[in-house]
Amino acid sequence: MSSAPAYVATSADLLDVAESIAGHWAEVGALGHLLARNLDTGEELGFDADTPVPLASVVKVPLALVVLDEIAHGRLDAALPVTIPPEARSVGPTGVAAFRHPATLAVGDLLYQTLSVSDNASGDALFDLVGVEVVDERLQQWGCPGIRVRHRLQRMYDCAAGIAGDDFGLALELAIRDDATRRYSIETLDPAHGNVGTATALVDLLQRVWLDRISHPSASAELRRLMGLQVFTHRLSSDLRTDTVKISGKTGTFLHLRHEIGVVTAESGDRVAIAALTRSRRRASIAHDIDLAIGAAARTAFESLRR
Repeated sequence: MSSAPAYVATSADLLDVAESIAGHWAEVGALGHLLARNLDTGEELGFDADTPVPLASVVKVPLALVVLDEIAHGRLDAALPVTIPPEARSVGPTGVAAFRHPATLAVGDLLYQTLSVSDNASGDALFDLVGVEVVDERLQQWGCPGIRVRHRLQRMYDCAAGIAGDDFGLALELAIRDDATRRYSIETLDPAHGNVGTATALVDLLQRVWLDRISHPSASAELRRLMGLQVFTHRLSSDLRTDTVKISGKTGTFLHLRHEIGVVTAESGDRVAIAALTRSRRRASIAHDIDLAIGAAARTAFESLRR
């Protein structure tokens, strides 16, 4: 039997909200880790927010911040052209990863592809430019110990294929089984070896980016702009899209992982950072109910935390 969630709440009313969200996620078969925080008041709610979780494409946010920091300090040129041949590109369904021919993009456009359509090939081209180790070291220097970056994006697929071959249904089954046993067949899903972060650490990162308290102001401003261009609206945005609300986010999806982090900003000035990290308990490559549960949680958290 699983233990009760460890709740985070700055008031009794917010504790009730956190318990309600956790109950809803359990009903749709999602193991969840959530933190939502008003960036101006500090009020917050969530549960199991300090558990390290494999990040999937959410790792592209700290990657982008480090690349933008390199640009801001003159160590990298945003206009530098990078050619990605098809035989060397990382796999994925979007962007350059889905191209059939060589593609040449400037570093700034690789950043756009990485964050707007979650392009793995562009993300790994950026990792190759700055180095995986440099990304991790910079995060530690910035005081982000709850986020660890250990590998390129392609390694997730390589490790899954190394265990399950071309049968990603089997890989999904193994991922769910291993969550229960904590004996990991797929190395990049092991918190000790994969790219991982906690909901708390990710919200802390977003808060510092939105308040210009990390890296260089031009780097954090550009990261905010690029996150606002994400095309995916099936999670955090699914229940929040209106003319008076802006959502700047980044999804992460791999096997049983369905995540999104972002900041919800209302025309009224309310700003709430949210990290929603989920792991499905069932073997399904499509789980709209979990996606919608993330959206419902984002709306409930935002409405509860706004002033």
